[in-house]
Amino acid sequence: MNPRATGFLDRFFFISERGSTIGQEVRGGFATFFTMAYIVVLNPIIIGTVADKTEQVLGGGTVPHMPMIAAATAFAAGILTIAMGIFGRVPLAMATGLGLNAFVAFGIATHMTWADAMGLVVLEGIVIAILVLTGFRVAVFNAIPAQLKTAISVGIGLFIALIGFVDAGFVRRIPDASGTTVPVKLGALGNGSLTGWPTLVFVVGLIVTAFLIARKFKGAILMGIVGTTILAVVVEAIGNIGPQMAPGQPVNPDGWALIVPKLPSTLLELPDLSLLGQFNLFGSFSKIGGVAAILLVFTLLLADFFDTMGTVVGVGRQAGLVAPDGTMERSRSILLVDSLAAAAGGAASVSSNTTYVESAAGVGEGARTGLASVVTGFLFLLAMFFAPLTQVVPSEAATPALVIVGFLMMTQIREIDFSDYEIAIPAFLTIVLIPFTYSITAGIGAGFITYVFIKALKGHARQIHPLLWVVAALFLVYFTVEPIKSVLGL
Repeated sequence: MNPRATGFLDRFFFISERGSTIGQEVRGGFATFFTMAYIVVLNPIIIGTVADKTEQVLGGGTVPHMPMIAAATAFAAGILTIAMGIFGRVPLAMATGLGLNAFVAFGIATHMTWADAMGLVVLEGIVIAILVLTGFRVAVFNAIPAQLKTAISVGIGLFIALIGFVDAGFVRRIPDASGTTVPVKLGALGNGSLTGWPTLVFVVGLIVTAFLIARKFKGAILMGIVGTTILAVVVEAIGNIGPQMAPGQPVNPDGWALIVPKLPSTLLELPDLSLLGQFNLFGSFSKIGGVAAILLVFTLLLADFFDTMGTVVGVGRQAGLVAPDGTMERSRSILLVDSLAAAAGGAASVSSNTTYVESAAGVGEGARTGLASVVTGFLFLLAMFFAPLTQVVPSEAATPALVIVGFLMMTQIREIDFSDYEIAIPAFLTIVLIPFTYSITAGIGAGFITYVFIKALKGHARQIHPLLWVVAALFLVYFTVEPIKSVLGL
């Protein structure tokens, strides 16, 4: 590489200053991409199979064709992740937010057209961007006690590990003998016995990746993903296992969870980006009324606001980018890019884009700067053309990395003083509720409300930052929004 070019990259992204190398950043960018490339396949499945209000009236249909959604999803993720790398200069990748996209598809679009629903997402992103520009979002970020930020990071670590186990089919939701669905059980049958070749592929990948991490191999996580993918392709070629669920076929509990690892027949496809710009900014107000539309925007805003904040804190701490007092350099730029990404996701008609917790996989690989995000972003843009290749890596091959990263983030728990119950109880609730509720927002909200409540009852109200009173009140509204809507007759 040209020495001048290398020098420019080093200075611009603070590579040496943060103790990294270009090689580490490139490996980290690849690792992050491989752990979240599933969104290009999964987002069309979530939002591409739900009929909006107009299509239901016309006899049932779906939002635009799957390949269009996949192309737009990859395009938005690529552009926004590159923007995060250049302006935020941190190893955080962006794509359509899981959870948010399901809420938009099943909770919003069924009451209006898809373009109207995307208009609400754009409005939500604009409001969050205004909160960043006015300094409110950064102020809230800095007002959170340092140990509560650590709890958020630890909780996200457990959340990442749980995502890894669930997506690999290692643990599953299994009805017990009475027909009641138990949250999670071990194995496809829930009897403690692991079955199926895909599960074995995951276990082998986890053991090998853990060994590589323990031996401090450079590129351990990326090597684990690539090696496990090769194993998965071989296993599928020999066993012809197939997916867990296929149209017109009975459920195969021992099949691949999402992607069947097969070598594609073609490598190159031209993307169709005609979905971009398909949104109606204020159409929802005429469909469901102003109050209902505002409540939906508020719900989206609060979930987006704190999901991102939790991810930035968790991944930032893992990368060593959060100062001892809990502050983070360039936090304003980071949060502004994320806010605009929410609006951009709506404008691209693929739902709100947000910072991905899977970015921790790249950090675990050594990424410390925005160069890793630029690499991840370009890989997403390439994925538009090489979509068949993005569908080779099954979740069983990518999720061992998430479990290992969860362990790495969990190690920060030693920084919490569990002898001080005023912080220990809110921290505990944050840590356990993030994975148990499958929601970063729910865990953070419970922690904030409990922290304010305990401090106030113990007569230490003066120790509570004024903004935390506001945030705790907003979370109370967030948790009770359905009863509020019922009272208002919405």
